[in-house]
Amino acid sequence: MSHRGGEVPRLEAVEGVIENDGSIPLYRHPADESPPLHPFTPTVSLIAQAVSKVVNHPVNHVLIQHYRSGNDYISEHSDKTIDVVRGSNIVNVSIGAQRVMFLRRKKDLSPTRYAQRIPLPHNSVFVMGLNTNPEWLHGIHRDNHPVKTKSDVETAFGGERISLTFRRIGTYLTNDSSLIYGQGAVGKMREEARPVINGIPEESQKLIDAFGKENHESLFDWDDAYGQGFDVVNYTV
Repeated sequence: MSHRGGEVPRLEAVEGVIENDGSIPLYRHPADESPPLHPFTPTVSLIAQAVSKVVNHPVNHVLIQHYRSGNDYISEHSDKTIDVVRGSNIVNVSIGAQRVMFLRRKKDLSPTRYAQRIPLPHNSVFVMGLNTNPEWLHGIHRDNHPVKTKSDVETAFGGERISLTFRRIGTYLTNDSSLIYGQGAVGKMREEARPVINGIPEESQKLIDAFGKENHESLFDWDDAYGQGFDVVNYTV
């Protein structure tokens, strides 16, 4: 996956539940281009079932990220919720070497930017509370510590980690990816599906600006920023 003209510092794949009519769950976030969505594999499907029991609601989308070593990271951010069913939880499952999740208060909440460090051990589940994403940024920093100073859990599995972030998505593309509908689109129902917008810089910039607000504002107004819906899928600015 690429972002701002360069490859992201980790490997990524996307899987999800394809609807009976072929509709595909769509999760939009700042990226020049996202991987194609494939159906849940049997293993991922089993993990998704376990996650659903933890949060008491179904999940239909997973972003799989491979942190190949301590050099791979993800910058601090808030998850973009235009397509995430409102009131649902975001869940991260960690497999492999332990990394640390950093949570940092958004700047408009506290000038001191309080931070927390949360270890993510092998086979652990991290549930993003409904108030956490609006008020805190989260990320995994690059780990440049010498190998000899790391613990066994940090060097396990050759230092590699697989991250699976499960979401309940309420926005969909039709099976040929030509139409969009649902929570984050202009047309909210399947029969109201509208053509996907690509290659129109003005429309892309509006959505990117809304993403920026969610990343920086603790009192982010979802209805004001996203409520009207966006039919942009690939961003051109």
